[in-house]
Amino acid sequence: MLEIQKLTKYYRNIPVVNDVSFSVRPGEVTGYLGPNGSGKSTTVKIITGLIEPSAGKVLLDGADIRDDLAAFKRRLGYVPEEAILYSYLTGLEYLQLIGCLRGMPPRETDRKANDLLELFSLHPHRHAPISTYSKGMKQRVLISAALLHDPDVLILDEPLSGIDVTSALLFKHLLNELARRGKMILYISHVLEVVEKVCAQVIIIYRGKIMAADSVDRLRDLMDAPSLEGIFAQLVEHRDLEGVARDIAAAVGR
Repeated sequence: MLEIQKLTKYYRNIPVVNDVSFSVRPGEVTGYLGPNGSGKSTTVKIITGLIEPSAGKVLLDGADIRDDLAAFKRRLGYVPEEAILYSYLTGLEYLQLIGCLRGMPPRETDRKANDLLELFSLHPHRHAPISTYSKGMKQRVLISAALLHDPDVLILDEPLSGIDVTSALLFKHLLNELARRGKMILYISHVLEVVEKVCAQVIIIYRGKIMAADSVDRLRDLMDAPSLEGIFAQLVEHRDLEGVARDIAAAVGR
C-alpha cells in the first residue's frame, strides 16, 4: 500500500500542502482532484521523489520511500502533466532509452516497446522523430514509457491530455485492467466524468487541505449531489458559476 502521512510543504512560510494524509491500495484507482493551485502538483512531486516535504512521509509497504528512493522509483511508473520528451528521438528509441535507464534487458525492452507501440496505434510511426508527433501521440508514448517496466505504483497526472476519444476509451479500460492486476494507481485529472467512472475513491484537495476523501457513491449521499461535478462545486467553488458565465457573455457582447 502507498501511504501519504501528514504531508506538508512550505514555500516562503506559506503551506501549499497542509497536513495531507491518504492511502492508495493495491487493486484500486484513487482520484486526486482539486482546482488549479490547490496543491495537487506539489503533492505529486513529493510522492514521486522530485521534491522533499517540509514535514510528513510517503510510505510504500510500510517503508519510507526516502530511505531508498532508487528502489522506490524502480517500482514507480509516472505520467507527468506535461509531455516533455526528447523530440529528436523516435518513439521506439525513446522507449529503448527508458528501458535502458530502468535496467531492463535490451531484448525484453524491444519486445515490450514494440508491443506497446502496436497496442497504442503508434507502431507505424515508431521510426519517426517525436517532434513530428501530435500531442495525443506524445501522450501515448509517455503512457507506454510509464508501463514499460511493469511498475507496482502508477502516478498518472492528467494522462488524457490531448488524447482522442478512442484512445481515451481504451485508457479507461486499461485503468480497470491494471487495477484488477493489483496495481496501486493515483489518478490526477480535471475530467471529472472519467474520475467518476474509474476511481474507487476520490480525494478532493483545496488550498492545500483535504476537503473530502471517500467513494464517489458515499460522497454523493453525504453531499446530496447527483454527480462528482456537483460534489466538487459544493466543496471548492463558492461562486455562482452560471451568473459569472452570464456576466462574461454580457461583457464580450457590449
